[in-house]
Amino acid sequence: MAQEDLEKKVDLAFLAAFYGGLLTENQRRILSLHCEEDLSLAEIAEEVGISRQAVHESLSRASARLTELESALGVAARFRRMEAGLSEALNALRGQDYSRAEQILTDLQRLDQEDEDGL
Repeated sequence: MAQEDLEKKVDLAFLAAFYGGLLTENQRRILSLHCEEDLSLAEIAEEVGISRQAVHESLSRASARLTELESALGVAARFRRMEAGLSEALNALRGQDYSRAEQILTDLQRLDQEDEDGL
């Protein structure tokens, strides 16, 4: 599998973790078989009992919906920012750079507050 294809699957699975409940049951199942089970379109078609083309269309619609939701809500991007910031703060603490850790945590707190105010 090409690196780009793998990255797309990982990104789809990541977005599905946040927004999967907003997809149809069929889209969730097909997405899970594609991203988590790494089945081919033909294998998914056989498993679900639909055509390969229908699997492709369902994956395309699910991907578009997940991307649309992330563009509108930004929950996954916010999670990634928080996760990166916390990791950076932890590294600063391990290096005993307490002022840097405090600054990072203050910035994260401010970011969190801005996100809450923006809702």
